[in-house]
Amino acid sequence: MKIAFFDSGIGGLAVLHHAMKVLPQEQFIFFADEDHVPYGVKPREQVMEFVGEAFDFLVGKGVKAIVTACNTATSVAVKEMRDRYDIPIIGMEPAAKRALDLDGEHRVLVVATPITVSGQKMKVLIEHVDREHLVDLLPLPRLVEFAERAEFRSPEVSDYLQRQMASYDFSRYSALVLGCTHFNYFKDTFREILPDNVHFVDGNEGTVRELIRQLRKRDALEEQSFSVEYFYSGRKVDDPVELERLQSYLARLDDMDAIR
Repeated sequence: MKIAFFDSGIGGLAVLHHAMKVLPQEQFIFFADEDHVPYGVKPREQVMEFVGEAFDFLVGKGVKAIVTACNTATSVAVKEMRDRYDIPIIGMEPAAKRALDLDGEHRVLVVATPITVSGQKMKVLIEHVDREHLVDLLPLPRLVEFAERAEFRSPEVSDYLQRQMASYDFSRYSALVLGCTHFNYFKDTFREILPDNVHFVDGNEGTVRELIRQLRKRDALEEQSFSVEYFYSGRKVDDPVELERLQSYLARLDDMDAIR
């Protein structure tokens, strides 16, 4: 049986990328809802509908678990999806706790989509982990658009990030939390803006660790020939040009892994 990774677009490849390294004998399905990306600026009701359609499709494929490799979809829909389906459904949340655990004295900036930043799940998370009121939140919706068109390094991307982050005194910060999986593609551009004292934190490793824990609990980890299937909003990706495009994203993630 296969493990599914779901995202509104290609951001969730960052989580799949990590899973492929630590679970090399599993089989995977990656579902990008390219018909409806981006989720982060849409009404919550609409996002819930899109996620439900995607999960119906994936459960119909007989997957043994679904990783919701999308912070926005997790915020909006994971609770309802867990009530609806009897398989492990692993969500993502911005790794603010991990960032605070690594330092605890300096400030932390969480960057995410508008719907994640303003959501109740984020509010509860921050109230729970941020006892010293060290966490700031910043929505960066255009980064999803840039990522979807593979525009990672350009004057427009740099100008956008510099404008959005200009008001922060980063000498007071220890971490930038990448609270949207699309943002992992921009570590090199972020690194040019941020001082060396600010490090990147994301939820990819913790999410895959939770996936492994839940599969092990069900005795569902398998040794089989590695494979990955890709779907765009339910349509299997067979076109060589599109498959090459996806490989180029994974190659970029290899490069981004080296940036701290």
